[in-house]
Amino acid sequence: MNTIPTSGHLVVVRDSFARKLLELARRALVSDQVIPYLGPGLLRLSSAEPPVPCTPEAVAEALNTRAPAPSKIRTNMWSVAQFIEQRRHRRTLQAWMTDIFAGPAAPSILHAWLAKLPLSLIIDSWYEGAMRAALAEAGRTDVVEIQGVTRANEVGDIWTRTYDLSGRELEAGAATKTVLYAPHGSIRPAANFLIADSDYVEALTEIDIQTPIPDVVKERRVDRGFFFVGCRFNDQMLRTYARQIMKRSEGPRYAIMDRQTLTRNEARFLAASGITVIDMPASEAVAQLAGSAS
Repeated sequence: MNTIPTSGHLVVVRDSFARKLLELARRALVSDQVIPYLGPGLLRLSSAEPPVPCTPEAVAEALNTRAPAPSKIRTNMWSVAQFIEQRRHRRTLQAWMTDIFAGPAAPSILHAWLAKLPLSLIIDSWYEGAMRAALAEAGRTDVVEIQGVTRANEVGDIWTRTYDLSGRELEAGAATKTVLYAPHGSIRPAANFLIADSDYVEALTEIDIQTPIPDVVKERRVDRGFFFVGCRFNDQMLRTYARQIMKRSEGPRYAIMDRQTLTRNEARFLAASGITVIDMPASEAVAQLAGSAS
């Protein structure tokens, strides 16, 4: 069976059905009808051993080598970061994260392909900046990046900062063809990281009423769907942000994921969000997407 409705109404497509649906997703991307939502799993497409961590658990491990956290929180990135911030100061956490993500992450063929499309909005949910690099390498001059920032370093009601691809900070609301939105921050150009539990306290309090999400993101998602690739939703933080970012969007919604690896909470989230799972290896899906457009 290629289409699998589960008890939670999760729809999974495989084999020829998956390839056909992926072709529909490709056409929707080319025509700017869906928004790419990129996760850290894409780092594995460019390198078997990525130069930077490609999971929250790997970030936690890297932080633990610098300051061992209690065993009960050792694998939780957000809690380990909070432990370091409380005992070593925010500046230390910032410096360590900057060091951990210092290695340049090469854009994958998917990043390079997306960079050439006239997309209105791209979501990059990891810190490494590969999508930003791909847009710069493509010579794009009609792009701004909006990054989430920690309130720990801010005075006033500031949730994001805006940059052009040269790294120059811009006024919020700058008009542009493509908006690259990094809700959790990024290593470049200014090492903005939402990483510790404390970074999310106010954000999660306000996110139900959408305050931390830029107006341009709210505007551009309304008549579009979402295409998730390289993502996992095995933590409540990741599910909450994805849910709020795609809130009030029109659809359709697709995700490239391995059905066998989904946790129960991930499956529930995908079903409740109306996200159809295209069950195929990310490398195969990316080859079909980028290869079809070459």
